[in-house]
Amino acid sequence: MNVWSFDFPWAFLLLIPLLYCLYKCKITPNPRYFPHLHFFGAVGKWRNLEWLLKALAVMLMVGALATPVVVDFSDPRNRNGIDMVLALDGSGSMNASGFADAGSRESRFEIVQKIASDFVMKRLEDNVGVVLFGDFAFIATPVTYEKEIIAEMIGYLNHGMAGQNTAIGEGIAQSVRALRDSKARSKVIILLTDGENNSGSISPKEAVKMVQRAGIKLYTIGIGKPGEFDNALLKQLAADGGGKFFAATNQKELKAVYDEINTLERSSIKSKQHTFFTHYYQWLLAPALMIVLILMWRRRVWV
Repeated sequence: MNVWSFDFPWAFLLLIPLLYCLYKCKITPNPRYFPHLHFFGAVGKWRNLEWLLKALAVMLMVGALATPVVVDFSDPRNRNGIDMVLALDGSGSMNASGFADAGSRESRFEIVQKIASDFVMKRLEDNVGVVLFGDFAFIATPVTYEKEIIAEMIGYLNHGMAGQNTAIGEGIAQSVRALRDSKARSKVIILLTDGENNSGSISPKEAVKMVQRAGIKLYTIGIGKPGEFDNALLKQLAADGGGKFFAATNQKELKAVYDEINTLERSSIKSKQHTFFTHYYQWLLAPALMIVLILMWRRRVWV
């Protein structure tokens, strides 16, 4: 993602007095007399063109003074974010309704898709991946900076794609594998489920040990009515993983949970001195100088 900006945008304020003066402050040349004026063409058109060239030169020089720059946020040097994985429960129970706002018949999974996609798009400096788990777990998207692709892929997921049961241990373990090649200083897993661990060959206890060895922080979110998810297990997993446990009984509460995690896990903000810019003032200054040289040469010829 490339972002255009100016180091000194206030410089454009100079255009108002400069263009006004250029229009009003006419240069009165010294009178010269030549008897054979018919040898010269009409100068009216040239004078209009000359004023336009002067105005263009002034605008280009002011634009160069404002210093246009581009920051390429796809360049790893311009990012100092967190590598995180969203581990989403895709079991059959996620098809249940009643979790949405009043009047909506969306399933839990559909609501999670929307809120998770919105969360991903807010993580501007981070690399994000997605893991879906049910009877087993799989990496739906690798950890990447391409937020639009991640959000789009979340929309393609469906409950039941990984089976009908809930393998929380498998979901955590697969998330650790997704972060295996991460070089980030801070790595996070955010696990969401509406059920209890009842499937998979890796237990949650074994999976959280993998989290600890890899230096990853684990957040857990239980959604649904009280008693539907394993409150004690999710609390323990978050405590052992150095994170925090959250519970949400409806769509509004779930959105608030992701907003809080977004606040807790803030990326380090780079100072201007450590951000890599590409300056483009020379592309404005060069044609401005060329116009000035043409005007000077033209005036010399006329004199």
